[in-house]
Amino acid sequence: MSPGIRAFGEADLSACLALFDANCPRFFAPNERAEFIAYLRAHAGAYRLYERGGRVIAAFGVALRGDRARLNWIMVDPEAQGSGAGGAMIAATIASARAGGARVIDIAASHLSEPFFARHGARARGRIADGWGPGMHRVDMELSLD
Repeated sequence: MSPGIRAFGEADLSACLALFDANCPRFFAPNERAEFIAYLRAHAGAYRLYERGGRVIAAFGVALRGDRARLNWIMVDPEAQGSGAGGAMIAATIASARAGGARVIDIAASHLSEPFFARHGARARGRIADGWGPGMHRVDMELSLD
């Protein structure tokens, strides 16, 4: 089965929570799990999954607001990091943002994921020490589409 991006469905909740748990506490603070569940319930239509071999290996959400888009809850299975899934999600986010008329993508990253987003052209515009929880610093970034 070839890899692909598809819409999130209610039956995917356990796969998404398994992705979150696999990335916690390295990329997400444990206290963020409840926020992630609330996001999925409120914004299911905006969340996407990346599948490879019939297995969900990555996920992300894109919200459009006028000339800006927001990348939400991007995560990759640690075993699939470096496989191109992250780059595919960034490309899909850019395409979706452009199609929706956005000129900038806002990204709320951690200090650990900042280098990944920087490699794709995002720039830091603010930092909050312990912004996601103890030892998990928030980095607000933006990716210009111009």
